[in-house]
Amino acid sequence: MLTILLILIPLVAGLLTFFLGGSNAKIIALAGALAELATAVFAWTQFDPAAGAQFGFQYDWITASGISFAASVDGISMLLVLLTTFLVPLIVLSAFGHNYQNPATFFALILFMESALVGVFTTTDAFLFYFFFEVALIPVYFLAAVWGGENRLKVTFKFFVYTIFGSLFMLVALVYLYYQTPGTHSSAITAFYDLQLTPAAQGWLFWAFFIAFAIKMPLFPFHTWQPDTYTESPTPATMLLAGIMLKMGVYGLIRILLPITPLALNQWGAVAIVLSVIGIVYGSIIAIQQRDMKRLVAYSSFAHVGLMAAGVFSTTLNGMQGALIQMLAHGINVVGMFFIIDIIFSRTNTRYLDHLGGITQKTPSLSVYFMIMLLGSVALPLTSGFVGEFLLLAGVFEYNNWLGAAAGLTIILGAVYLLRMFQKSMFGATSVNTEHFQELTLSERAVLIPLTIMVFWIGIYPSTFLEMTEPTVNQLLRFIHN
Repeated sequence: MLTILLILIPLVAGLLTFFLGGSNAKIIALAGALAELATAVFAWTQFDPAAGAQFGFQYDWITASGISFAASVDGISMLLVLLTTFLVPLIVLSAFGHNYQNPATFFALILFMESALVGVFTTTDAFLFYFFFEVALIPVYFLAAVWGGENRLKVTFKFFVYTIFGSLFMLVALVYLYYQTPGTHSSAITAFYDLQLTPAAQGWLFWAFFIAFAIKMPLFPFHTWQPDTYTESPTPATMLLAGIMLKMGVYGLIRILLPITPLALNQWGAVAIVLSVIGIVYGSIIAIQQRDMKRLVAYSSFAHVGLMAAGVFSTTLNGMQGALIQMLAHGINVVGMFFIIDIIFSRTNTRYLDHLGGITQKTPSLSVYFMIMLLGSVALPLTSGFVGEFLLLAGVFEYNNWLGAAAGLTIILGAVYLLRMFQKSMFGATSVNTEHFQELTLSERAVLIPLTIMVFWIGIYPSTFLEMTEPTVNQLLRFIHN
């Protein structure tokens, strides 16, 4: 029953926020998000990594078609549920300093999206996975389209078209797989694992799923919606997109694509990993050229997700474990970076590096938090990013030395654009925009302190999370390689 609670709590909290919120919307939303976090932490304390899927439920949904409302939690799901439920309260709290129009709707949409995200990470039915995968798009679309920047309508329309287009490929693939199951047919994801599909069938299924998930992450060359959407969206929506939503694509690769199409990896896996590595280098080079801080971090996120995908397609234990721990670390780091950029913008009304400088002189504490998040992003040892990037690069090197060397450029190039951003915004003489920069507020510190703790927790005690996922990853790898 814990799994159904994890899906329902943010949904109910979102409805309460929408109908009863008014001027107290943000308080109700924060309370609901914290209740969801408490439930997830309780589930974590009861979770046994070696016991497989737990806390499951199954109810007939479309009985005649064998489609069930079914979900459970294994090691991979538990990690991503913890990431989601940890970040959403901080995202809600990060919005306390802004006066958004119609706050009840704004905060309710965040909670509705949390419910859909948890559904994606826990469902064990393929069509229910597709349902949640699409439903998660709706709240963030309205967050960006209603509360975004000047070009929000054009940008969000492009985002919507891209993601719906990709999802149609996935739907066709799922319908095909459903009709391949014996007897009365089943839409259970594990039933799709057991199908004996021909190499030709697996080949086109591979690309159908790959396109759907590559757009969501995004991967090169399906990424063109991402920088504009991240830049134009209000910061809480950007945090949801970068911190959690892109993880749905990586999760889909691990949970759906690889186990269903293992034979296709022999033919197309190399192409997918090359595209991933191209994205790493391309995204990093474009990030170096950016002057808008938010756009810079958007391209940084694009580069990082390319490395995650490369690790997944290496189908090695190091690569898969690295992708999972990096999903957690990236979520923490990127939410922290976008929030710090939002703090700077709220005080200076600009995100352009040429218009900033000298912020350290006004608020040294912000410089400390900024540097911690930055070092986590560039994979300094003992910070969150190091463990994931080390395992990811080890996995890609194990797959191919040359691809591993190319992927390793992410560390060098990442240090270039992130340290440059820090130097231009925080050091030097103050500008007309930063000379009256104010110190951090209590609510801002309340967001940054938990993020900082997690940066060091993941970096110093990664076994907390690696031991959670390893049994499930080993089981998947045995299935893929058999």
